[in-house]
Amino acid sequence: MPESQERAGYWYGADAATTSTGVLEALRRYREAEQAMRRRTRASMGMGETDMIVVRHLLLARRQHRDLTAGDLAGLLQISTASTTALIDRLERSGHVRRERHPQDRRSTRVVATIATDDEVRATLGAMHRNMMAVAEALSPAEAEVVARFLTGMVDAVAAVDVGPIADSSDSADSSGPPASVDPDHSQVTTVTHPASATA
Repeated sequence: MPESQERAGYWYGADAATTSTGVLEALRRYREAEQAMRRRTRASMGMGETDMIVVRHLLLARRQHRDLTAGDLAGLLQISTASTTALIDRLERSGHVRRERHPQDRRSTRVVATIATDDEVRATLGAMHRNMMAVAEALSPAEAEVVARFLTGMVDAVAAVDVGPIADSSDSADSSGPPASVDPDHSQVTTVTHPASATA
């Protein structure tokens, strides 16, 4: 790719308005920085992308006083029951999750994140989220409204792209692809999409 085209805005096109191209370039740089940080996080925790997505869902469920079964996780991840079982087995061996009898239905088994995993996520990602919150809190109400409207519009623009059905694969539990978004306060979940991810 010619250097002039890269400076002009990548695939956004050299004929795009300078302001629009600059905004999209800034958004791309933010995504790259966040993804790089999350790759470092996964490496430090010894977990793959899908592992982190599972942890995120389990921590959010705990915060919302909900229970998740292996079947629930399979639906959220859009992978087969066999792949989900293998994934949970691995996370259980590593001490990140455990299986428990469902408190309301003793015939069912729920999957929960361990307290140690909760603490590890908070310690690992807490600093990043505090820094992000500081930047957001520095915005005026009017600026915050504009940013929120822009990001909501970007969500709608990306969601409108149909890439077809998602094929299940036993490789779904590896560390390839985009990083999972894990909020240490477990207040948000970013929808998992393929081939682009999950947040925050």
